Amino acid sequence: MEIIVAACDIELLGEKFREGEKRIEVYKSFYGGTAIEEDELWAYLQMATIINLVGERAVEKAIQLGYVDPEKVLRIGAAVHAQAATIQKQ
Repeated sequence: MEIIVAACDIELLGEKFREGEKRIEVYKSFYGGTAIEEDELWAYLQMATIINLVGERAVEKAIQLGYVDPEKVLRIGAAVHAQAATIQKQ
């Protein structure tokens, strides 16, 4: 079973970013389910098999917690974006 955690810095909800061929739209329907504090993100990341993050704070927190490799973070215009997949132990 896959568990997707999509999180963004709240001020980015509804925004669109573009740099060359790269584009991202921070859809409220995908990223805007529940507002949480930055320190609560770890609880969600622990359950995730797929992680999709946008924003300096969300991405930096995931890096600090070891879920995102800082070398794999993308900049798309003014947005920071990271994706990761984890392997769940059975």
